Amino acid sequence: MNYQIEIDGVLTNIKSTHTILDRCRELGIHIPTLCHHEDLGSQKVCGICLVECNGSYIKSCETYPENGMVIKTNTLEIWNKRKDILNKIMETHPNDCLTCEKSKGDCELQNVAFEYNIVNRNKEEINKYEIDNSSSGITRNLNKCILCEKCVAVCKNAQGLGIYEIIQKDGVKEIVIKDGKKLGDSDCVSCGQCVKVCPVGALTEKNSVTHLNNLLKSSEKHIIVQMAPAIKHTIGEEFFIEPGVDATSKMVAALKKLGFDKVFSTDFSADVTIMEEGTELIERVIKGKGKLPMFTSCCPGWVNYVEQSYPDFIDNLSSCKSPQQMFGALAKSYYSDSVNIKKEDIYVVAIMPCTAKKGESEREQMREHGIRDVDLVITTREFAKLIKMNDIDFESLPNDLTYDSFMGLGSSAGRMFGSSGGVMEAALRTVTHILTDGKLDKIEYKALRGFENIKSAEIVLEDKTIKVGVINGIGSAKKVLDAIQKGEIYFDFIEVMACYGGCISGGGAPIPDNLEIRKARMEGMHSFDSNSTLRKSHENIEVLDLYKNYLKEPCGHKSHHILHTTYSKKR
Repeated sequence: MNYQIEIDGVLTNIKSTHTILDRCRELGIHIPTLCHHEDLGSQKVCGICLVECNGSYIKSCETYPENGMVIKTNTLEIWNKRKDILNKIMETHPNDCLTCEKSKGDCELQNVAFEYNIVNRNKEEINKYEIDNSSSGITRNLNKCILCEKCVAVCKNAQGLGIYEIIQKDGVKEIVIKDGKKLGDSDCVSCGQCVKVCPVGALTEKNSVTHLNNLLKSSEKHIIVQMAPAIKHTIGEEFFIEPGVDATSKMVAALKKLGFDKVFSTDFSADVTIMEEGTELIERVIKGKGKLPMFTSCCPGWVNYVEQSYPDFIDNLSSCKSPQQMFGALAKSYYSDSVNIKKEDIYVVAIMPCTAKKGESEREQMREHGIRDVDLVITTREFAKLIKMNDIDFESLPNDLTYDSFMGLGSSAGRMFGSSGGVMEAALRTVTHILTDGKLDKIEYKALRGFENIKSAEIVLEDKTIKVGVINGIGSAKKVLDAIQKGEIYFDFIEVMACYGGCISGGGAPIPDNLEIRKARMEGMHSFDSNSTLRKSHENIEVLDLYKNYLKEPCGHKSHHILHTTYSKKR
């Protein structure tokens, strides 16, 4: 049903299911918000979106249309009321914008404060709450919280975890971790989705940029860098390039300018992952060696979830390290031996779209003789800050550079790790090739792509049918795990990504981030794949050289020692 209303003197039709805020945004009318997100809707608490309706003031985010409505969005009175709300927020908000992680455009409060010329800001230092640094990937500073409730909504409704709760303490509303815990002691999996929707600096990724910048300028170590598949199609957004555009060359140029000794790609180690994980799958499904279904293990948020909440499924996880960690392990063995540099003198940096990757690099299982596989992880957003703080003009960088050879070549199958369904698709291209001697090589697995919560398919071989599944988000994973435990469904192989859409929407991805942006990122990744001449991991010449000259065979003794890991119950 449609209604006809007047907005700023112009008659317009509006659907009954749309709010006034929805329609105004469709018409290009700017209304500020702090508690609204395109994917989550509005939490209806900040009040900054108020408009005038027939002489009264209403929240546009919660008001649905009625015939005869006359809406005004930009009068002096509205301006002053919004300014009063902002002044009230700023009375209790820290005045540390110069050093805040969300400054330089990512802080929605700062942006709106500039828009409304909030000058009488709080001059006192506010440290009512202790900063929570207990998480390996996320910092929580409740002093900056403006009670927008978006973290509560995304954690509960999108991720199905619900670690945050709203309480009243001495008559004052607070957002806390359930059971009075710190973030690192809770059921948080470090997916970082709360960080992306937080409009201020109350939730940020752990900052490693300053440390890395100093290392690049002063360290005597041999510093090498790997970049995750998703980064190539998202980093451009930080420099006004459309989502999905492949900015690989510019990234390589930027990293060389920053002073890295070698610039490699995680696409390479994603291909190695497929060789190992594909072989492991064949051993489990065909030879009966190991539990089914086998789950992918490249997403640390998902691994955290299994270890914390579903430890009975630990043996179902692939024993393969993630591409990030495989790269680090190979850098300090295969690469170290080839260039004759001691592994303790090699410093491995990973650029990832994921806040959970920081914690993954710190796991005890991801080091040998006290030496970590990966020494430092920064997010996509941190990478952008590193470029900007070194005055590198990203847009003017060349478009014809490639990664350094040896561990820099990746197939488009490896690149597809960055989006939901990509790991499964890459694995099937190699596994079916091995099991059918290439008879299914022309089959595309596009049904496993996209944003559906749970996708499934059956791969029919000559004497075996393999049932596979792809899961989007932790909330969906819980439903599948419960159904498997009850015997209601069966799979042989399941890909799980903690973040909706996969790594392209990881907790360290550029902001803003919503479904339409994620679709563009995914389309860019699929376009790269369709135009690639190297679309299968087992055809990557650098990977073939790795096995020929060093590892000998997938899941062999040497590769199992270097590239595989273990998991344990954690509460």
